[in-house]
Amino acid sequence: MSQKKVGFISLGCPKALVDSERILTQLRTDGYDIVPTYDDADIVVVNTCGFIDDAKRESLEAIGEALQENGKVIVTGCMGNEADKIRAIHPGVLSVTGAHAYEEVVSAVHQFVPQSKPHNPLIDLVPPQGIKLTPRHYAYLKISEGCNHRCTFCIIPSLRGDLVSRPIGDVMDEAEKLVKAGVQELLVISQDTSAYGVDLKYRTGFWQGRPMKTNMKELCEGLGNLGVWVRLHYVYPYPHVDDIIPLMADGKILPYLDIPFQHGSPRILKAMKRPAHAENTLERIKKWRSICPDLTLRSTFIVGFPGETEDDFQQLLDFLEEAQIDRAGCFKYSAVDGATANALENHVPEEVKQERFERFMEVQARISAERLQKKIGRTIEVVIDEVDEEGAIGRSHADAPEIDGLVYLNGETELEPGDVVTAKVFQADEHDLWAELANPED
Repeated sequence: MSQKKVGFISLGCPKALVDSERILTQLRTDGYDIVPTYDDADIVVVNTCGFIDDAKRESLEAIGEALQENGKVIVTGCMGNEADKIRAIHPGVLSVTGAHAYEEVVSAVHQFVPQSKPHNPLIDLVPPQGIKLTPRHYAYLKISEGCNHRCTFCIIPSLRGDLVSRPIGDVMDEAEKLVKAGVQELLVISQDTSAYGVDLKYRTGFWQGRPMKTNMKELCEGLGNLGVWVRLHYVYPYPHVDDIIPLMADGKILPYLDIPFQHGSPRILKAMKRPAHAENTLERIKKWRSICPDLTLRSTFIVGFPGETEDDFQQLLDFLEEAQIDRAGCFKYSAVDGATANALENHVPEEVKQERFERFMEVQARISAERLQKKIGRTIEVVIDEVDEEGAIGRSHADAPEIDGLVYLNGETELEPGDVVTAKVFQADEHDLWAELANPED
């Protein structure tokens, strides 16, 4: 009797990737093989993204391709909340479930492709850290699910619910297992990392017999003692974020903050109902950099939000210049089904959105290039992600995987993924760095 085989397509953000890892871990624990091709699979699971229209189109196309190539398809993820729409376009899908519906997905697999070979836990081993879809040397660590905010352009709360923080002991246990398995970099993710523990009233938990408050600072302190890179994503700029900066200055966690500012105009931020929109962000950024000069700021922004005037947009550009954001992504406002911003007046024409997008990217490219030029001659730490015949490709403290820049070490073909090396920067463009291994005596 052969094991049943499951194909898996994971779309969307790192938070969805962690959902996929959890589902795959359970399926592997239940004795299913995970395979990379349609032809080898007895069934295919598609973990969808439903945040914006482009993501929904990609999800529907992936479902259609899986149906055409395999025929037996289970759908889960954020777009699963629109089951009627999915079934209207693809009536052949076997099951549709929403985000983080782990048990329902696994049950559906058991229902439609029952396991014929009894699972033997002594033979069919699953690694202690579970099945991971990232390279061995880095992993996403999800600390909570859902969000308590109601930003007018966002439907995440309707897809994933209100904030639910994981017990701090569970998070630390998972982090320790990942480090023992060889992970060199932990990427902390959630919908709202700064709000970690607020739903639990920051209750005291325990890890390795010692008490730890369920809050962002104590989590960072704990992770910072594991001896690996710790990178924070999706951090809203609440006042207590100030308490994290000294940990970065002391080298406990990476000097990197991913903060989705979204705009620079107070009027637009208020219309977006952004949390902490009234904070004096620019002054705080100056203070953060005075404490931790190597701090890297990554952010995302929206142009063309309903009611955005030329003056509002200019305030956004001024914010970029003043804040000197190191890494920035920009999105043109897109009406998402269910978002309350759709009902706002004075929607911005598409051609104006495009023009503002291009101006934004031009300004940001210049800022990024100028900031990277200042790194020439500096010695930095680099974690290696890939090695080919031309050399090694890695990332610095300032670079998260897949979204930020790269560091090229030409000719260094003897390195291996996961190596952490010291290198001296000799060239830069608007995104990436080129470096050579540093002389130990430098």
